[in-house]
Amino acid sequence: MRINKQLREKIQESMASVLPITAIVFLLSVTAAPLDPGTLVLFLFGAILLVVGMGLFTLGVDMSMIPMGEGVGATISKSRFLLAPVAVYFLLGVLTTMAEPDLTVLANQVPAISNGVLILTVAVGVGIFLVVAAMRIRRGTPLRRLLLVFYFIVFSLAFLAPGSFIPVSFDSGGVTTGPITVPFIMSLGLGIASTRSDKNSASDSFGLISLCSIGPILCVLLLGIIYRPAEASSTMTAVPDVSTTALAARYFVQSFPTYFQEVAAALLPVAGLFLVFQLLTRRFKTGQLLRIGAGLLYTYLGLVLFLCGVNVGFMPAGQLIGATIAGSGQSWLLIPVGMLIGYYIVKAEPAVAVLTKQVEEVSNGSISHRAMGLALSIGVCVSVGLAMVRVLTGLNIFWLLIPGYAISLGLTFFVPSIFTGIAFDSGGVASGPMTATFLLPFAQGACHALGGSMMTDAFGIVAMVAMTPLVTIQIMGLSSVVRHKLARRRLRSRMERVEDMILYFD
Repeated sequence: MRINKQLREKIQESMASVLPITAIVFLLSVTAAPLDPGTLVLFLFGAILLVVGMGLFTLGVDMSMIPMGEGVGATISKSRFLLAPVAVYFLLGVLTTMAEPDLTVLANQVPAISNGVLILTVAVGVGIFLVVAAMRIRRGTPLRRLLLVFYFIVFSLAFLAPGSFIPVSFDSGGVTTGPITVPFIMSLGLGIASTRSDKNSASDSFGLISLCSIGPILCVLLLGIIYRPAEASSTMTAVPDVSTTALAARYFVQSFPTYFQEVAAALLPVAGLFLVFQLLTRRFKTGQLLRIGAGLLYTYLGLVLFLCGVNVGFMPAGQLIGATIAGSGQSWLLIPVGMLIGYYIVKAEPAVAVLTKQVEEVSNGSISHRAMGLALSIGVCVSVGLAMVRVLTGLNIFWLLIPGYAISLGLTFFVPSIFTGIAFDSGGVASGPMTATFLLPFAQGACHALGGSMMTDAFGIVAMVAMTPLVTIQIMGLSSVVRHKLARRRLRSRMERVEDMILYFD
């Protein structure tokens, strides 16, 4: 009964997140970007699957992935031998990343390098940097110091890599932190931090996602430098020809086996490692294991429904809307339409709900999920607008990434460390499957209609979505600092006036 109530609440929350973007696409389909009936039906079916899938997924994460990650993190961190935690962290990073559905979507768009090579390269990058991030938490190393060093290396390598690989490299950092990776890695950070008792342990639990996003960028840049491909290209996704609702339903049914296999391949390695961990440590009791098992089932079914909905229903709609607006003679509409879509689409990212909930709990409510959601929406809104400017003008992505990251890293000197960790984690979380399967096809469709280069102009939108929350959330933190300073100043001023009055009457 309790689980049914929780599931109903989760589905209501996901409906509130998905309905705005569904309404926007429906309005666009009858105004600025007419869609054929088949594509619109696929989109609406996909929206229904999104609502149910997000509800099941978020409930499953609460029941399984979070306690699993916290348990593994807390237990492994107590090991006296450094080699064991390092091996476990690296293996977790590699396995969860190789199974991340967003990464497969990106790899399919980069034919210059085989999918296996690209996926393995990205996975190794995440594995290495998960070890770095975990060691940072254990030793209490300031996150800002590592971010400054590694982003300096990233931009130094970027100037040596082929131009067509720079947007893809930064995009790979965003797509790796998706619905499989984020819940487990974030809870792993909480578990590691729980073994410390100092005042900074809670704020240091953030930052794993941000560092794990840097590894793929570095590795793909190195891959581009080593391979030196003569030409990298990308192709448009084929839009299915669906004329009736029955055919649309059949198309979804035929697509389900693929996602059942993909999600099983994603979750089985994590479940297998957890089983080995449980057999060795006996940390969880029978009741807890049953709850975790039920949660994994909810997570599995939720991800199947969610990924089928976004890949089958949302991807064709995004591509056609982008192409239609770009070819309408009023291509400038891409900017306001993209910003509107960006503002609402981040609310439908499944990992965003996980992050905002954890932030509210760790901060004891001082950073509410509403404030986090608003900062993320504003950030993604701006990023999609800038990405559309790139599609329209062919502007080099360096002109946006370098100032954006310079501002982000500069703000780390003025805001509390917890806001820095949350902000850089948010960048990876915001660029999830909704970005890869709707915003990226939206940019590709527009770029194709305008005759631009998809590798240099359309790719990079994931990188932009991952960058702007770093600024908006840290600005939120800066405004909080300023408000507290002003409040203390007003309080001090009142106290001084009271003291003056006491002295006057004395």
